[in-house]
Amino acid sequence: METLEEYFQKAKSDYAKIADDLIELSNLIHASPELAFNEYKAVRNCLKTFQKYGLNGDCDAYDLPTAIELKIGSGSKNIAICAEYDALPEVGHACGHNIIAAAAVGATLLLKDLVEDLDLTVTFLGTPAEEGGGGKIIMLERGAFDSVDFAMMIHPAPIDSWEMKCRAVEQFEISFRGKASHASAAPFLGKNALDGLTLAQVAIGLARQQLNSDDQVHGIITHGGDAANIIPDFTSSTFYLRSATLENLQKLKPKIFDCFTGAAIATQTAVEITKTCPAYSEFKTDENLISHFKTAAEFVKLNRENFNDTGLSASTDMANVSLKIPSIHPLIGINSHGSVNHQKEFTAACVGQSANEAIEKGAISMALTAISIALGAKPT
Repeated sequence: METLEEYFQKAKSDYAKIADDLIELSNLIHASPELAFNEYKAVRNCLKTFQKYGLNGDCDAYDLPTAIELKIGSGSKNIAICAEYDALPEVGHACGHNIIAAAAVGATLLLKDLVEDLDLTVTFLGTPAEEGGGGKIIMLERGAFDSVDFAMMIHPAPIDSWEMKCRAVEQFEISFRGKASHASAAPFLGKNALDGLTLAQVAIGLARQQLNSDDQVHGIITHGGDAANIIPDFTSSTFYLRSATLENLQKLKPKIFDCFTGAAIATQTAVEITKTCPAYSEFKTDENLISHFKTAAEFVKLNRENFNDTGLSASTDMANVSLKIPSIHPLIGINSHGSVNHQKEFTAACVGQSANEAIEKGAISMALTAISIALGAKPT
C-alpha cells in the first residue's frame, strides 16, 4: 500500500472485524461508571480487548493502579493514543469517556500490523482521573510522554470540531469552621460556618461583574451543617476557578480567595483553602498534527454540516500534555438530542448507534492520522 486511500480501505475492512468487541467495550464501561483513580473494571475490560488480539499492556503504569501503557512497534516516530475512562458522580458517563476509550483501543488495534512497515511506534496510554485528579499530568511528570513525538485523542460532543475551546482550571476544597450552638436557645454563642460560606458566595456573585470574559467560578456545597437547630460549626464546598490561560488564572485566584477570606472575617469563622488537583492548562493545538487529522477525517466524512465553533468550552488534563508535546483533541459529534456533556441526557446518548458511529470514526481517523504522518504525506 502506498496511498492513504488504500490504507483507509484496509482500515474500514479491519474495523469491521473488531467493531463488535469495541462496541461491547464501550457498553461495558458505560454500564459500570467508575470515578477518578478507581476505574478498575474499565482497565480490565480494555486489557481483555487487547489480549483477544494478541496485545498485552501494563496496568499500574507509572505507579497509578488504573493507568495503562501498551507499546507496539519500535519505529522512529512515536505516536501516543490517549484513552480516558473515568465517569462523573451521579450522572455516570455524561462526558462519553466510554467512547474515548473504545476509539483509542480501536485505533491501536488498526495500527498493530502496520507499525513495522510504517516505521512507527504506537503507545496506547490509558489515563485515569480526567474529570478530577489530573491523571495525564501525573503521568506526564513521571515520564509517560518522554519518548512521544505526537499525542492525540478524540472526545464526543454535541458537535464536530477540530478542537475544544479549553480554559485553564484549578480545583479547591473550601471549608469554614465556626462554633456550634443551639440555634434558638443560645444563637449568640455560635459562630456560623454556613454564614461564612454563604457570604463568600454572595461576594463571588458580586465580583463576577469585574471578572474578565474568560474567567469562571463555580462551586457546590458538599456539607452545609448537621441540623437546622444547630448553628453549623463546619461547612465544606468544592470550587473550580477557570480562565483563558494559567497566567490569567493566577490573576483570578487572589480576587476569589479574598471573597472567602473576607467572609471569614465578617462571620468570625476560620476558612481553609485546599488545592485538590493539579492545575489544568490552556490547550495548544498543533497545527501540523491537526492538518493530518483533517486529511484523515475526510475519509470518514467527519466534516459534517454541523462542524462549527459554538463556543463550547471545558478543561482537560490533555491540555498540559499539549504544552509539552504536539497534541490534538478534536470533538466528534454524536446525536445527543439537544443535550450537552455532563447532562444525564448526554449519558444516555453515549450508547447506541450514533455513539457506535463515533467510535468507528474516531478509531479510523486516529489510525489514518498516524499513517499520514508515517507516510510523510503533505496534510491539507
